[in-house]
Amino acid sequence: MSKANGTGVTKLFEDAHAEGILSPAGLQTLTVVDLGAQIQAGLGIHVDDVQASEVVLVTVMPDDSGSISHAGHTKTVCDGHNLVLDALLASQQKDGVLFHTRYLNGHVLNPFRPLEDVVRMHSGNYSADLGTPLYDQAVVLLGTVLAKAQEFSGNGVPVRTVTLLITDGADAGSQKARAKDVAALVKDLHRVENHIVAAMGIDDGVTDFRRVFQDMGIADRWILTPGQSAQEIRAAFQVFSQSAVRVSQGAASFSRTALGGFGA
Repeated sequence: MSKANGTGVTKLFEDAHAEGILSPAGLQTLTVVDLGAQIQAGLGIHVDDVQASEVVLVTVMPDDSGSISHAGHTKTVCDGHNLVLDALLASQQKDGVLFHTRYLNGHVLNPFRPLEDVVRMHSGNYSADLGTPLYDQAVVLLGTVLAKAQEFSGNGVPVRTVTLLITDGADAGSQKARAKDVAALVKDLHRVENHIVAAMGIDDGVTDFRRVFQDMGIADRWILTPGQSAQEIRAAFQVFSQSAVRVSQGAASFSRTALGGFGA
């Protein structure tokens, strides 16, 4: 497990700020409320235990709100998560990829770990019966990605990241963060030019997901809006998995993918 504790997480953010990676707004978002324990839960494997010369961090945040279950999407979301994992396992660069799964309501299924150690999603470890604290948990998730990337870069290891937020509804229940707080972090990550933040909004019949995600700072080219059928949702996961594999193929491939979005 990572050796960073809550204090260590704060130090990672302070270092990122000192290096110009994290803006004052981003730093405030991550430190005004103590998120150390939540972020620590996702950091996973320690940098010293990773032998790769460069690392790709792939992060997926599946929605575990009750509306997923109500719409009959539980198995489809599990299948989509596992599809992304399988695509990465089949890639030539799989040994340099670390994977992180944190559900929308905060449960960490997979702290950052090698692909062969990743726990697959299934009905025994995924219950979609909670709320939609989208902004609060997006801050925690992006903070975890930023902290883990900072661990590697601080140890001289080049790192690229690709992150997917998934929801089938607008924010409901966030108590600490707003859309602009998420946007501050997304802007910081984009400015460094080795991070991609993507989002998937599964149609609920009412939510304008492009507006929701754009308010969170996510570029339109990185937004997926599948319909309500299992086929459409799986296809969206497939599109993301292809992008994640391209990101793992090197810095040049990352740059092309980052510029082109899901259409690259």
